[in-house]
Amino acid sequence: MGGGDSSASLHRLEPSRLGDHVDRLFRAAWALCGRREDAEDLVQETYALVLAKPRWLRRDDDLGYLLRVLRNTHVSSLRARGRRPAEVPLDDRAELVDHRVEWDPEAAIEAGALFAVIAQLPAPFRETLVAVDIVGLSYREAGAALGVRESTITTRLHRARARVASELVRPPTVNHV
Repeated sequence: MGGGDSSASLHRLEPSRLGDHVDRLFRAAWALCGRREDAEDLVQETYALVLAKPRWLRRDDDLGYLLRVLRNTHVSSLRARGRRPAEVPLDDRAELVDHRVEWDPEAAIEAGALFAVIAQLPAPFRETLVAVDIVGLSYREAGAALGVRESTITTRLHRARARVASELVRPPTVNHV
């Protein structure tokens, strides 16, 4: 009997449990992208990648793993977008109606403004804020997911929250036409 079976600590990411994380991943994607439509595409692309083949994880951290895949997919799409012409929407007036919940226009505007501000943060601050405040990871889990120390998470989170707060309390600029 040798030095132990390292596969004993592995567990399979269960496709049937991925739906448990879709809401938090969507909020994370929205914060990364800044637009609801782009977030929907990012989550769909993330799930397509994850479901393409069985995934074996070392820790019992499905959400952390999914957040890493989401972030990597987002970065890859940004790189690819830089190599191709910008897309032009066909109809800006068309909106999808979500019949699952009652629509609150004021809350939608506030959420849109919040996610737009988060999307403008520098990547390290944005990713940390998304991991902790949007996805709900602990500082330790966020550090593991982002590959940094827990103390770095604390510092980045403090700075990210301060930047978001200062942007949200700033009065909007008025353009006179």
